[in-house]
Amino acid sequence: MVDLREVGEGDGCPRCGEPLKLYRGIEGGHVFILGTHYSEKMRATFLDRDGKQRFLVMGCYGIGISRLVAAAVEQHHDEDGIVWPLAIAPYQVALLSLGKQEEVREAADRLYEALRAAGVEVLYDDRDERPGVKFKDADLIGLPVRLAVGARGLKEGVVEVRLRRGGETERVPLEQAAEHVARLLEKLRGE
Repeated sequence: MVDLREVGEGDGCPRCGEPLKLYRGIEGGHVFILGTHYSEKMRATFLDRDGKQRFLVMGCYGIGISRLVAAAVEQHHDEDGIVWPLAIAPYQVALLSLGKQEEVREAADRLYEALRAAGVEVLYDDRDERPGVKFKDADLIGLPVRLAVGARGLKEGVVEVRLRRGGETERVPLEQAAEHVARLLEKLRGE
């Protein structure tokens, strides 16, 4: 006979006596023990230390990639959407071309090429959409850094750089933006 009950928040740990804390988890992978079912069919054997032939005891494991993505999103989001950690982000930077002016498109194209030349992974949003739509979509997608190239900023020779986590925004000279973002990404890698 065993006395069992489900533990609750604050119950004493049976090993150290400290209060237990409950939290949700997600299964990221699993192991299945297959026994000798398949090794018997394949006649897969080994010799034990007594020289007796035995069937292999088999197992397999699986890592649920979609579960890992779900766990990352569950841990890294806010009211606006996903906030991808740099290490697993599908791209490092969302580059937004804001407006239909030719000079905006040309500046965004040059910045895209400069970022790629610097080794930055860029998702370039050059859709014919309003800036508000592009900003909301960029927040929802949640890439670590957002760069916005618009007519107002170009008049001053700057682009807007915004970190998705924390939302800090700064204005950077267009000609220095690719180098600035590369340094910013390096700093984020170190955190």
